[in-house]
Amino acid sequence: MLPGQIRQLRVLAAAGHLAQAQAVTANTRVRMHDMALRAIAAEVGGVMRVADRTVQRRIDDALVIIDGYPAAVAAWEAGRIVRGHVQAIVEAGNAVPFELRGEFEALAIVRCEQDTPNRVRAELQILAQRMHPRSFAERHEDAAAGRCVRVIPGQDGMSDLIATLPTVIAEGIHDRLTQQARAIIDTRPERTTPNDDVAASDARSTDQVRADVLADLLLAGTPALDDTRDTTAGPLGAIRARVQILVPAATLTGADDGPCDLVGRSPIDPNTARRLAGDTRIWERLFHDPVTKVTTAVDSYRVPAGMRRFLQARDQHCRFPGCRVPAIRCEIDHTHDHALGGRTETCNLAHLCQRHHSMKQFTRWRVRQLSGGVLEWTSPAGRTYREDAPTPAVAFTPATPQAAPGTHEPPPASDPAPF
Repeated sequence: MLPGQIRQLRVLAAAGHLAQAQAVTANTRVRMHDMALRAIAAEVGGVMRVADRTVQRRIDDALVIIDGYPAAVAAWEAGRIVRGHVQAIVEAGNAVPFELRGEFEALAIVRCEQDTPNRVRAELQILAQRMHPRSFAERHEDAAAGRCVRVIPGQDGMSDLIATLPTVIAEGIHDRLTQQARAIIDTRPERTTPNDDVAASDARSTDQVRADVLADLLLAGTPALDDTRDTTAGPLGAIRARVQILVPAATLTGADDGPCDLVGRSPIDPNTARRLAGDTRIWERLFHDPVTKVTTAVDSYRVPAGMRRFLQARDQHCRFPGCRVPAIRCEIDHTHDHALGGRTETCNLAHLCQRHHSMKQFTRWRVRQLSGGVLEWTSPAGRTYREDAPTPAVAFTPATPQAAPGTHEPPPASDPAPF
């Protein structure tokens, strides 16, 4: 399947090159190129039984990938990365000036070889923004001048209302609408009295409720239907937006003017991040290993996702001697109790199943964590049990080349696969 996908991409790019060649001899190059591309797209579409407009879009995409990111295509063809990685590289690389694209592509491929497309996408976007010769703050200021609201008429009496806003504002709006929609939907099963006929008959989806609340807020300033009488949800108007932003310390102090990461979304400008940082009362410092980039410690009790993944890979199962309950079914325990000063860091965390977690808390079994994730358990009778960190389930080491049959020379050595 993989060779077929790349072959189709190359064929579509070749069709685009043919259209460019046909337009070179024409005086009205732009128009003739478009006409040539339309004709070729119609020809290819007839063979593939696909609309010519669709084929033309695919040709444009193929030209961008094949001509603009040849190293990424080669890495995909060699099996080092997958199609999702290539797409992430192309999307992020659009922000990089052409003369720097090769350097960006090389760095992006190395990063893609280490993780899945979804996990590297945000990092590639930050990398692309940092490689741009103009600071992200300057470019954001120019882009923000183009903020606007527009209406695009649709069919059947519907239209699209589109607001182009700074990312953090747009995300905040969407988050608040989502919270309000969930608050409305969560109250439905509790409405059983005769006065709750409207709420009981409400079968709108989350998207529909979100759109209705947006219209109510813009037209009247308050939701038309606020039936969230549950004390945990509160009135809809009291719900406020939430955004999660990763701000490097250098950016926070003004020493760096690069982009900040709106977690799970896209980069935002540093000035907005600093302003939000000054207004917030909730802080969580993250300490990263400079080599592996794994989060090794945080200030809060909560264990962040990156650290959780590392601990699952390290522990594999419950760390009580002899227990093999998988880590994904265990709880992450602070070896030295957080309430007694224990820090949320990898050298003070380990997976314990519910049974042994409770036993650690409510019996005289004691444990301390040594270097390398080794746990030393002491029983009520004073016996000591050492629970070493499990050997990784998968490890790659370079194999010693052996002579090929019938020859005296070893076969070509292959690079070890990334862990």
